Amino acid sequence: MQKLCGFFLIVFFITSFLSFKGQSQTIQSDIKKLSENSDIILEGKVIQKKSSWNENKTSIYTDVTLLVDEYLKGDQGKKTIVVTTPGGEVGEVGELYTHMPSFKSDEDVMLFVKEDKRDKSYKVLNGEDGKLTLYKDKKSGEKVTSFNQKISTLKKEIKSYVEKQQQK
Repeated sequence: MQKLCGFFLIVFFITSFLSFKGQSQTIQSDIKKLSENSDIILEGKVIQKKSSWNENKTSIYTDVTLLVDEYLKGDQGKKTIVVTTPGGEVGEVGELYTHMPSFKSDEDVMLFVKEDKRDKSYKVLNGEDGKLTLYKDKKSGEKVTSFNQKISTLKKEIKSYVEKQQQK
């Protein structure tokens, strides 16, 4: 019985390691695709959210204003940028869309943004995949992503992708 439990424990650790390693590779692949397909990549802080109905009062949209710390791609020269997301709350009515990013006041984020050619508004690219929430690591004090990657390392990686794209 102990040998069987030990065997399953070893299998568990091996599959956990392979799963984690695979997840890391997927994240890197996603970051590359997001970097290549976005018009703007930025690091910033949510400073305002305002939800409102569309013209026909059939859908709610939220305008999220960000104070930009740094543009990694598509430097707009603006200190703030507004990104529009579907959903939100107006009065007592709320709309929630799955796989779309949501934002909190004072949240530190990295966003991969695409300009909507129809109305020139900015949208988060690939829904929730285009938003990374940033946290302060308690030990180092450095900002990290939810998958515990240092933001400084991620920025270098993104800038490398952007530079390669511009050379094409």
